[in-house]
Amino acid sequence: MTAADYSASLGALGVLVAAVLWGTTGTAATFAPGGGPLAIGAAAMGIGGLLQAAVAMGGLCRQRARLVAQRRYLILGGIAVAIYPLAFYTAMDLAGVAIGTVITIGTAPLFSAVIEWRLEGLALTRRWTMGALLGLAGMGLLCLPAPEALVARETSQILAGVAVGLVAGLTYALYSWSARHVMQAGVSSAAAMGATFGLGGLLLLPVLLVTGAPFLASWPNFAVGAYMALVPMFIGYVCFGLGLARVRASLATTITLIEPVVAALLAIIVVGETLSALGWLGIALIIASLMVITLPWPARRAARPQSAA
Repeated sequence: MTAADYSASLGALGVLVAAVLWGTTGTAATFAPGGGPLAIGAAAMGIGGLLQAAVAMGGLCRQRARLVAQRRYLILGGIAVAIYPLAFYTAMDLAGVAIGTVITIGTAPLFSAVIEWRLEGLALTRRWTMGALLGLAGMGLLCLPAPEALVARETSQILAGVAVGLVAGLTYALYSWSARHVMQAGVSSAAAMGATFGLGGLLLLPVLLVTGAPFLASWPNFAVGAYMALVPMFIGYVCFGLGLARVRASLATTITLIEPVVAALLAIIVVGETLSALGWLGIALIIASLMVITLPWPARRAARPQSAA
């Protein structure tokens, strides 16, 4: 394995760890029923983002000149970071956890690929396309096992959740792309993520002040808010930043297709939800997609030249 392959493997592992941690947020939120989607999103990403900025403060000061030079991308990323959690948790609230998660996480790799293609001229590889198609098919099957959601919710409510989920997927792709662009300009992953998520956290503070009272109403709600800010958002995005420094944004967002798998498994084990055979097939397809895009493929052997007779 070459040094580049080793670095890419470490990057993929970092993104994978982040996605697993993010997959716990839906189950964690069920333990804070008093908190609405805006409060949960603002608390998780707002506090988590400010923590990232605080930890990276030394790097932010040392690399101030480079960060100022990349201010357009940082502002874009910070705005996207602020919008993403509000849209993501609202989509789950409107359309249900399964559909909201599937739409958000499933469309992010497609948005990322289109952004890289349009803004950077990067071609879509056959391997990425194969893995993305497998993952999207798996997520579609994972979304099917809950037909009761279509009965329990109004069609207009579900469609609104899908629309908000598309916004979440787009903003997820945008801040992933912008943060990687800042890293490629010579800024360390810690400083790039600290600046991007710190700005997003500042923008989320007014939302948290208006909606965050339920997290102070009881210790269980406070514990849920603290867990989501510290573990999935802070630690998760530190791992994601380390991964983004080593792999393309489109690859990183495709690897995070594992997030709804983790969310579904935790919902079965902890919350007591059930999964149909199609849902299990969807999980298998998502795992297969991750293997396609992350595991090293054997190099093709060059054809031996035929000796002259």
